[in-house]
This record gives sequence, structure tokens and C-alpha cells, in this order.
Amino acid sequence: MTRHPLRLAILEAERMLAAAGVDSPRADAELLAAHVLGVERSRLPLIPLVDPPVVDALHKVVLRRVERIPLQHITGWAHLGGLDLDVGPGVFVPRPETELPLVWGLSTLDRPDPLVVDLCTGSGALALAVAHHRPDARVHAVERDTTALAWARRNADARAAAGDTPITLHAGDVTAPDLLSDLDGRVDLVLCNPPYVPDDTEVPPEVSDHDPRQAVFGGPDGLAVIRHVVTAAARLLRPGGHVAIEHDDTQGESVPALLAARRVLTDVADHPDLAGRPRFATARRV
Repeated sequence: MTRHPLRLAILEAERMLAAAGVDSPRADAELLAAHVLGVERSRLPLIPLVDPPVVDALHKVVLRRVERIPLQHITGWAHLGGLDLDVGPGVFVPRPETELPLVWGLSTLDRPDPLVVDLCTGSGALALAVAHHRPDARVHAVERDTTALAWARRNADARAAAGDTPITLHAGDVTAPDLLSDLDGRVDLVLCNPPYVPDDTEVPPEVSDHDPRQAVFGGPDGLAVIRHVVTAAARLLRPGGHVAIEHDDTQGESVPALLAARRVLTDVADHPDLAGRPRFATARRV
């Protein structure tokens, strides 16, 4: 059986992905090769030659990616906050930019046994990352969609089995005025990656065809859910508690304005992502 250079197979995969309009063809080609081989991406240079069945398997998964099926649906996982989380059809795939409000939020937890709420939790990514980095935290996560909540439960069970502090999942809607009312005035940190894309925005096929619409689009201005998140945060936070809300890059003024309009919130600021675009807004409870 003639063995083939893995490097050439990856280059061909990159070429196919680039021709299909995939944003990161080289990275995706390498991640798919690592997935097929069952190794870390960093180990690919240590595998110079592969058997023909490996090349065939890589070609098959690349063809799926060429169809603009999300990379994470093919591999079955997404990475956030040091965790690999199960994702697939019916749940929003966490994006790298969500690391930024996570890191900011963790930096505000300056006392022991903090109480943290993750609204619109989706796969449970933010809540589980907080519990992983702060084992002393009591973390509550809220999701209204039953399919997404099932993914969050799956991830929460896996992280608890791995030794992380269990989180508390709630089937709930952030628009409900009594959501988590037993926590009013007690929460140290509210995090939220809500649906925030304005309805008429063109999005890539990975989003339009595979992410749940209700987890992406937030009304004509993208602020329909965020308005309720601000209201909930103002109610839930203790004095000195903080909130971080991810938002669209067109909302660098509108989301901070919503926070500043609440007299109980102060130190309102907006923060850029790694590309310098407005990405998340923060505030502190007076």
C-alpha cells in the first residue's frame, strides 16, 4: 500500500476550502486532518505519511465543509475558555470572540464563593467556563430553547463528571420579569451572549443554514433581547456586581446607551474584539 504525504493532502484540502469561500481554509484543513487522525493539531507535523484510507476520509469531511457545514458540526465540538464542548444541530456554536467577555467577567470576581448568572446560555459555554476557572462559584445558566438546553445539560454533565463544580440549569426566558427572582440583588456577575444580529443582516451559510435563527437574530435593530438582558441584570446584580453583554459590531454605542440609561448601573464601557471592532459592553451596579 502506497503511503501519501499528509502535507500534500492538507494543501489540497486547503485549496478546496478556499475555492468554496471558507474564511480560514488552512486552519480548517488542519483541524479536519487532526480530527480524522484523532490527534492534536500541533502533532500534524510529526505525521509525514498516511495511508490511502486516511486521505479518503479527509477528502470526505472536506467535502462536507465545502458545503459550508460548520467545522464544529463535523468535529462535534467547539472550544471556549479552555473547554471542549459538544455542539451540533440545534445549538449556537460558541465563537472565539466570546472569550473576551469571559476573561473580563472572571477578572471582576474578587471575592470568594461568587454568584454568577449566564443568560441565553446556549451550549452552556460561558457558565461552564466560569465554573471551570472558579470552582468556588455558584453558577446559574438560563436557556429558553429546549434543544439548546439539552446540549447544555449534556455539556454540564460531562464537565461535572470531569470534576468541575456543577452548574444549575434553568429552562427560562430572559424576557420574563420574574426570571430568577430569588436571586435579585445577590448576583456578582451577569454574563450574556444573546441573539444580537439585526434581522436584515447577511450572514455566512454556516450561520444562516445551521445556527438556530432564534439564537442569532435579535429583531430589526438586534436589540430586542438585549433590552431585557439589561433589565434583568439591573435587577439581579448586587451593589458592586458586574454585567458583560456581547453585541454586534454595529452596536458599540446603542448597547452602552441602554446600560447607561439605568440609574443603578455605572462605569459603563464598551470593549473591542481582537480585530478592533466593538464587541461587548460592561457596567457595574451602584
